[in-house]
Amino acid sequence: MKHLHLLYTLLFGVAVVLFFGLAYPHHLHYQEQYQLFLFDCTYVWEIVKLPGGIADLLGRFCTQFFLFAWVGALIIGVLLSMVQLLTLRLVSWGRLYGLSFVPSFLLWLFLLDENALLGGVWAVLLTLLACWVFDKLSDGWMRRILLIVAVPLLYWMVGPLCVVFFLLQTLLKRNSKPQPKSTVWYFGVCVLLILMPILLSHSIPVPSDKLWFGIHYHRYPTEFPILLWAAALSVFILTIIVSAFRSNLKSQASNSKFQISNLLSFALVAVIMGFFVWKNSNFKAEKVMQYDFMACHQQWNRILETINTEKPNNQIGVTVQNLALAMHGMLTDHMFEYHQNGTLGLLPDVGTDAISPMPTAEAFYQLGMITIAQRTVFEAQEAILDFQKSARCYKRLAQTNLILGSYEVARKYLMALQKTLFYRDWANETLLLLGNEKAIDNHPEYGHLRQMTYKENFFFGDHVTSDMIQSLFFSNTSNRLAYEYLMADYMLTGDLENLANYVGWGKDLGYSTIPRHLQEALALKWSLGHAENEPLPAQVSPAIVQRFQQFFSYLNSPAMSDEGLAQNFGDTYWYYYLTSIKR
Repeated sequence: MKHLHLLYTLLFGVAVVLFFGLAYPHHLHYQEQYQLFLFDCTYVWEIVKLPGGIADLLGRFCTQFFLFAWVGALIIGVLLSMVQLLTLRLVSWGRLYGLSFVPSFLLWLFLLDENALLGGVWAVLLTLLACWVFDKLSDGWMRRILLIVAVPLLYWMVGPLCVVFFLLQTLLKRNSKPQPKSTVWYFGVCVLLILMPILLSHSIPVPSDKLWFGIHYHRYPTEFPILLWAAALSVFILTIIVSAFRSNLKSQASNSKFQISNLLSFALVAVIMGFFVWKNSNFKAEKVMQYDFMACHQQWNRILETINTEKPNNQIGVTVQNLALAMHGMLTDHMFEYHQNGTLGLLPDVGTDAISPMPTAEAFYQLGMITIAQRTVFEAQEAILDFQKSARCYKRLAQTNLILGSYEVARKYLMALQKTLFYRDWANETLLLLGNEKAIDNHPEYGHLRQMTYKENFFFGDHVTSDMIQSLFFSNTSNRLAYEYLMADYMLTGDLENLANYVGWGKDLGYSTIPRHLQEALALKWSLGHAENEPLPAQVSPAIVQRFQQFFSYLNSPAMSDEGLAQNFGDTYWYYYLTSIKR
């Protein structure tokens, strides 16, 4: 029977690993990039000195491994399996064996939230571990004294979730005998639990409500982690239920019916809770995080493969899509084959949160708008809700300051990254570039971006205008990416006059022919206002002319429909102009 229980736990753990490794990997990447775990005594002390600090430290330590999704999935699988095994050890579950998986499933549901912190899972695990240890102690005065010591110690380690430890101590039976009634003793422990948050509220700079509900369980300071508390308290509630039906649950392990009932209870809980896990999974957010992750790691080829499989229709996805197309020199040839949402798909207005500005900042950086990228990344980091720093932001801020020649500021970020596990080597290599102008100028990335950046100061507002992109291009007319963005911006805003004026600059950037969408825009400009007998511009190819004629013929056809127009001409600039600018 013991081996069967281990098999069920193994099946559960494998399911968790496969879910986070295959279906939810970018939620793990998201968690990693919004923290900066440092192997530094000051950093560690700032965490552990607060209630729940030990659980939070363990959670942050594990989260740094989420840089590799499968490692993160394995860590979560092990933690949730350990919670289930500890729950199983606390009481004799009998035929209700499947209920021992409920707390772990609730923690799984809790982790579906990208802002749920792993420290909360560690808090539950450490609390159950303490219960298991105390379960091994014989009843007596020594155990009661240790209980008085354990409660404040556990409060410091895991935070207010330690109340579950106290509740279980008043309930669990030892050595098959009822625990002696010590009302006064447990009343004293209860008073201690109440006094600790009250006393600490006057001595540490933490909102008083966080001392009651937890400081490091959730990234949102005002969010009450209901599922985490439900998972912890479910152990106590299920223990009451099992204890109430104890006499009806006893059976011999060799009884085949008993083994079948164990299997059925496990399967029933697995199906029901698995349904809730899948139903509450935010796969739309996972897709957005995937685009952000690919842009962060400059996986342009993978982005193109992804958008060809499923075209993005959200702002971050479209921004990353257009950046990848531009990085391959394909934006003005293929952008209207995909969804566009105006200029917001190129360089969206920067929000005040920590998430949406990052793809825009990546576009700023690749274009050579280094100072704007630096400001955007810095403000995104300051918007992290639990006031942590970001390894991703630190790396980019070190790069932008290096390019701009602010070497001492870059050194500050690099010295911090030296204290990390996975960014240390990169920081050591980059430190060698500080002050070495020749090495920076010869660097394939930093030297190129230093040449592409603005040469003159100007006022930058929150909205990027065509003039800003035009100024960027004319500060270095070899900036092909800026040219692609400038032409795309003119098309998305319907500024065909400026497009026609500057389209000729492309011949000096390596274009063998004028990109397809630019030809379509030139043909459209000609149709909107041309002199009598004026031919189509010579830059427009015969194939584009022929399709342009088909487009107008279809528009004037009695059989014309919106569906047919989208099906036949949805990949053209003419369709976008007609449906998004003129309509």
